[in-house]
Amino acid sequence: MNRKAFLSVIPLVLLVFLVSCQPAAPDTNRPVVTNTNSAPETVDTAAIETALLRIENDWPRVIREKDVEAVRRVEADDIVMVYPDGNIGDKTQDIKDIESGALTAESIEMVDLKVHVLDKDAAFVTGRSIVKKGKFKMPDGKSIDISGQYRFIDSFARRNGEWKLVAGASVPVRQPPPASPTPTPTSSPAASPAAKTSPAATASPRVSPSPRASATP
Repeated sequence: MNRKAFLSVIPLVLLVFLVSCQPAAPDTNRPVVTNTNSAPETVDTAAIETALLRIENDWPRVIREKDVEAVRRVEADDIVMVYPDGNIGDKTQDIKDIESGALTAESIEMVDLKVHVLDKDAAFVTGRSIVKKGKFKMPDGKSIDISGQYRFIDSFARRNGEWKLVAGASVPVRQPPPASPTPTPTSSPAASPAAKTSPAATASPRVSPSPRASATP
């Protein structure tokens, strides 16, 4: 090919190159896909508060009646408990202490309960337990005084449609504040009915469910 013929081909090559570099035209034949999952999650906060308050208020009855079936139903199998003395407990320990009747008290009151909803399947509860003349019987037969006030936090997760207590921790209150009114739920599928205060109740797991518990704060 001579130089003249070669130069005449260059414009054609450039045209082909420029055409090939242009972005492809949008395909108007494809359906437009709309994201239908952007709607906000619906959370029934009131129902969650009712269910978890019922569970918390039911603990004195559970202990008094040694209702280990309620413990098995409410507590998760992998629950982690932090006791007032810093030791770690589990579901097996709670069931053992409740079944043995090692915990006793003249009265116990659950106050300042507040439910903090995270989403439709997760929430935690804060509150205080007031224990009067509480005792815990040690394996050697001796009893320690667990009277006083304890502040606690309980974490819940909804599993297979049921609320489960998955973690909890409690600490002694050194300078107790005055108690504020605690709401009492009227209905809930999560636990059996119980009064906010049980005059003859024994000590709650929120107080000291373990022989490793600390003495009077």
